[in-house]
Amino acid sequence: MSVSTEEFVVIGSSDPTVAVLGGSITLPCRVFPAMNVENMELRWFRSNFTEAVFIYQNQQEQREEQLPQYTGRTSLVKEFLTWGEAILHIHNVQAFDDGLYTCFFRKGSFYESANLELKVAGVGSAPQVHITGPEEDGVRVVCKASGWFPKPQVQWRALSEEKFLMFSETHVQNAEGLFSVEAALVVKHRSSRNVTCSLLNPILSQEKAMAIFIPAWSKAQLYADWRKEKFQPLSVTLDPESAHPNLAVSDEKSTVTWKNTTKDPGKHCSILGREGITSGRCYWVVEIRNGDRSEWSLGVCRGDVERTYWYQESPERGFWAVGQYLQYYCVYSNFVIPLSCRQVPHRVGVFLDLKEGDVSFYNMTDGSHMFSFPLASSSGALFPYFMLRSGDVSLTICSVVGGPAETPVPLNNLPSSLEEPVSLSGVGFNSVSGVDGALPGAECPLLPCSPEAMSP
Repeated sequence: MSVSTEEFVVIGSSDPTVAVLGGSITLPCRVFPAMNVENMELRWFRSNFTEAVFIYQNQQEQREEQLPQYTGRTSLVKEFLTWGEAILHIHNVQAFDDGLYTCFFRKGSFYESANLELKVAGVGSAPQVHITGPEEDGVRVVCKASGWFPKPQVQWRALSEEKFLMFSETHVQNAEGLFSVEAALVVKHRSSRNVTCSLLNPILSQEKAMAIFIPAWSKAQLYADWRKEKFQPLSVTLDPESAHPNLAVSDEKSTVTWKNTTKDPGKHCSILGREGITSGRCYWVVEIRNGDRSEWSLGVCRGDVERTYWYQESPERGFWAVGQYLQYYCVYSNFVIPLSCRQVPHRVGVFLDLKEGDVSFYNMTDGSHMFSFPLASSSGALFPYFMLRSGDVSLTICSVVGGPAETPVPLNNLPSSLEEPVSLSGVGFNSVSGVDGALPGAECPLLPCSPEAMSP
């Protein structure tokens, strides 16, 4: 086939065209000098001529040679054909669309082409950060996210914005071409109690980040069983005078339910424990019935919080809580932080550490760490907090003083004792030492709550 470069040249875009996953994009292509190209053969293809993205011939679209991945997703902007412009429109952009394209014009025996680059970009889920266990001389923290394209850039930072340079990173690409990332960091410095995992899309320059507060630095402190040994068990008694009118309290003052489950109040209905805690280390365990089909939360709050009408459960407003919201296990902060536990948390342990200044939540079903909040130094007396919002749910305070308790996992090689008396401003506390037996140590396997990608 003879080629004459004197008839026309094909001009594409010299700069890459950026497309966002799920959106639409146009690939511009034109001939010079400008002329009517309605009667030409126009073709867009990938690396090979036969890998057709779109074919226009005899003034109509030809679909026989089109790659199946582009079926129903491409169209030609015909309004500009008389001006010599053939603009391809790609709908519902996929990761597969990323790469080089060739724009081809043929008139009789003469043809010319030009190359164009399409860069596809997509921002996936926000990273989910969890403590997964002790490792070496520190704490292992894992950051997970999914649905990113191209491969995101991962960065770990301390509260001081200092970057951690040593961490492991793995990526997996699914059938749609999207990347999942898992990055693990071993935090060894006691000063780095807050760390942030951030993911950056290098094309869009968009970042998503998540911070985590690391509650303690002894290896054993990551285990619920160790905490049960070193924290004073608190005999929590529900205070009926603090209860919302829609709530019913059992005679033993240990269980809270709805008075009428046929009507959904659609708002927070809460109750406090009688015990105001001002110092020391203590814990209590709450059993949740039908919690996976209801909305509820539990934790601690200040005594002066507003609970009369709708309110936000956030540390800024005096609440430190975890619970179930819209069928997801969540942490309540400035925004809802989703948690997805490997085992359903039928029992949740609340470990309040006023010496170190944090409150930690554990899934007592498997002993895994769920989340930890730092506490403000001016929090004052804190009260056990329980909230029901929807569903046939009940919250029951388990007997941790002189009653049945989960069997602790035997561990050893403990650090120095952290025992400290717990001071209460209310009644109902019975000081009893922890369960007898071997103390926990670093070799105990920790079963983590492993978060999946989701939008709250």
